[in-house]
Amino acid sequence: MTTAPQLTDALLTLENRVATLTLNRHDLRNALTGSHLIEDIVTTAEWVNQCDEVSVLVITGAGSAFSAGGNIREMANRSGDFAGDVAECADRYRKGIQRIPLALQDVEVPIIAAVNGPAIGAGFDLANMADIRIASEKAKFGETFLNLGIIPGDGGAWFMQRLIGYQRAFELTLTGRIIDAEEARELGIVLEVVPADELLDAANAMANRIASQPPKATRLTKRLMKMAPRMELKDFLDVCANFQGMCHNEPEHLEAVNRMLETMSRK
Repeated sequence: MTTAPQLTDALLTLENRVATLTLNRHDLRNALTGSHLIEDIVTTAEWVNQCDEVSVLVITGAGSAFSAGGNIREMANRSGDFAGDVAECADRYRKGIQRIPLALQDVEVPIIAAVNGPAIGAGFDLANMADIRIASEKAKFGETFLNLGIIPGDGGAWFMQRLIGYQRAFELTLTGRIIDAEEARELGIVLEVVPADELLDAANAMANRIASQPPKATRLTKRLMKMAPRMELKDFLDVCANFQGMCHNEPEHLEAVNRMLETMSRK
């Protein structure tokens, strides 16, 4: 197994092919800036792609918040990631928080966000970078950048409209209003809302179900799901044919077929 990385502000575990990344800066409400969480998330994403023992990545937060996004005190002081002139600030975004969407977009395994509490600003966007979101009843969501006189600099405007459509994403982004978990479910942002003490159980149940699938085919299937919206059908079918040829030549395919035949014979 590829050795798990040493993280600074997050915890990383691996059990039954499910890796769980827990943002662990409750003192900052798991703010992504003003902490080491950007580096921890990027490092974990890169490790997941190198570790064949991982089939699913779960991201959650320790404490009361999933992530408060940007560090508002640093914004007020024009320090840290928010210091400097236009060019300097832009460079810090590219070398800082914008590494998260690029890294997570390239993760080969399914990502589940277990949203335990408020996911605000860049924290909301982080949740939207996952493939599936399961929310605690205590979760809240807000694309609140305009409330602070800034824009979603981490790519939030790209992710949300692909998730719920342009009009809904436009309204949430331009009003900056905060919604509760149930409205997020109604809008299609989260798949399921569960009691707070059942969140990780629900996320792990979903993760374990996915992780029980043949791992190489699972990674290829996620690649297809990501590729489909940006490809013409004919080109996409060519890729599907090649991926399918790869699957038919993998031992896990024959193992899965034999398990299915055994199950059918017992009925």
